[in-house]
Amino acid sequence: MSKVIDKLEEIDIGEVGIKIYSTKEQSQKTSLNSELIVPLASVSKVVIAFCVAKWVDEEFIKWDDLVEEVSFDPKEDSNELYPHLQKRNSLPLREAVEVMIACHDSCVAKCVVNFCGGWEKLNKSIQSYYPTINVTENPRDIENKAQLNQMLELMIHIFQGYKTQPLLWTPIINGLVRQKGDIKQIPTHHLNHMTGGLKNIVVDIGIIGDFNENPYIFALGAINLPDRFNNQDADNKIIEAMNLLYAEYLRQ
Repeated sequence: MSKVIDKLEEIDIGEVGIKIYSTKEQSQKTSLNSELIVPLASVSKVVIAFCVAKWVDEEFIKWDDLVEEVSFDPKEDSNELYPHLQKRNSLPLREAVEVMIACHDSCVAKCVVNFCGGWEKLNKSIQSYYPTINVTENPRDIENKAQLNQMLELMIHIFQGYKTQPLLWTPIINGLVRQKGDIKQIPTHHLNHMTGGLKNIVVDIGIIGDFNENPYIFALGAINLPDRFNNQDADNKIIEAMNLLYAEYLRQ
């Protein structure tokens, strides 16, 4: 794991953090600046989905409930991943949550949150579990943020929840599996994750490795980077670090 950390520490402008959990050892594998607060961007969709699953578990709502007046973000890729849904104006909650994650769709996210009672209710719920996490309607809002280590805990909760209650957590897992966010040298079915990116920020949480063969769970973030549209150095080092992490998984 030291190679992963060393590669991330090569990012000489900005701040970077990572925390990795081994499902084989059921313990933290390594960390760097895990208390770093990072803007979530689209990763907030996983937070929304976590709260929805908790409310379904508590029987406040049902996965089969209909979310009405659904609209899709034309800037995202639901027309490619879910072409059969494009003319629908209502979706079962389970499908809306899956699409929200798979397509990073803020329009669907807004519909889901409104159906469930609004942003204030959502934040009250998530902060009862993870106090540093706050989500906003606008994914680019600087108040849409969390501490890396609590985002890792949330992902561990989702992964372990799926192992014991697959029907409850399937909509979230389906979204993570289906979304596009490939990294060369890592098979797509061995990288089930959610990315978020802004001009000076990178965030990524997910599961790396075979889902049923002791994968690693990770949360990674970098802030105060140079303009990523003109400078890809940090992005390239993060990709190299992810490939090194996958190589560590293969060796375990």
